[in-house]
Amino acid sequence: MLHGIRIIEFEALGPAPFAGMLLADLGAEVIVVHRTGAADTPGKEDRNLLDRGKRSITLNLKDAADLRIARALIRSAQGLTEGLRPGVMERLGLGPEEALALNPALVYGRMTGWGQNGPRARQAGHDLNYLGLSGALFYAGLPGQVPGVPPTMLGDLGAGAMYLAVGMLAGLLQAQRTGQGTVVDAAIVDGATHLMALLLSMRGQFSTDARGASLLDGPHWSRCYACACGGHIAVQCLEPKFYAIFLDRLGLAEDPAFASQFDAALWPDLSARLTTLFASRPRAHWGALFEGTDACVAPVLSPAEARHDPHVAARGLWQDSGDSLQPAAAPRFDGRQPAAAPPSPNRGADSAAIRQELDDGGWL
Repeated sequence: MLHGIRIIEFEALGPAPFAGMLLADLGAEVIVVHRTGAADTPGKEDRNLLDRGKRSITLNLKDAADLRIARALIRSAQGLTEGLRPGVMERLGLGPEEALALNPALVYGRMTGWGQNGPRARQAGHDLNYLGLSGALFYAGLPGQVPGVPPTMLGDLGAGAMYLAVGMLAGLLQAQRTGQGTVVDAAIVDGATHLMALLLSMRGQFSTDARGASLLDGPHWSRCYACACGGHIAVQCLEPKFYAIFLDRLGLAEDPAFASQFDAALWPDLSARLTTLFASRPRAHWGALFEGTDACVAPVLSPAEARHDPHVAARGLWQDSGDSLQPAAAPRFDGRQPAAAPPSPNRGADSAAIRQELDDGGWL
């Protein structure tokens, strides 16, 4: 879908390379500029799953000759992404002002935790810090417990990489329409705050000052339960019609205690009862009991287990690259079969070819 779009990605950690992988999965030509170093010794493989489908060139951005190559790459591209602290690219002479002077139609994507300005802009931080400050972490956990640690995909990827990718796509559309580039300031704290819009749209059902008292973080029908085998089962039957199926399968349809689904005063006691019930049988029992129903119950699987689930397997969501599991590209497009996951390049594998292309194309 993005064939013909070239993105230059400057090596970073976490969300920025994930955004680059997503754009590469969608067909963009993504050239990642890896830093020169020990990993560049001949014959040494240094592959990263997040580099799949990309091309790699190694450059020392403090070297004048390599900096000239980096500027040529910028001139040749439609987009650039970087995930460094504010000010780092400027000190290298590759900040937005310099880059847009080289290529006025460039979409310059910046991925940070705190954003390009504000009191914390230059402070260190990680996924959990950004979620905490934004308000999003407030709902992560059960009543009476400390907030949990969500998977990194919530902050780094959901609130970070995805917003960078969307921002890049919006900027590319504008550049195609007007010839004018732009700078995308994608901050995880911004994205995490924005992601809360759905919860805030459900006013009256979500508390903004009490944990465990909201529609999805307090009820007995919206949580995970431990099973006898040590595994877990995930329950979230929000709608009454699904809740009714859930109770029927458990043999609780006639139990008056469970009749008032939305009575928050009952949630602690009902949660305790379900905790005891689910702990009485293994996860496989509960998975089989709810299989094929609309009770909104599913087992909590590891990636290795998930690949063997019939639905996950039917959609080919996990792919075996030979040395590791990796997820298939998403989303899908009508009439196009998802391609097999491409390999990740060794660092610098395409250095010579890219340099030659820049020379042949007149970018140097």
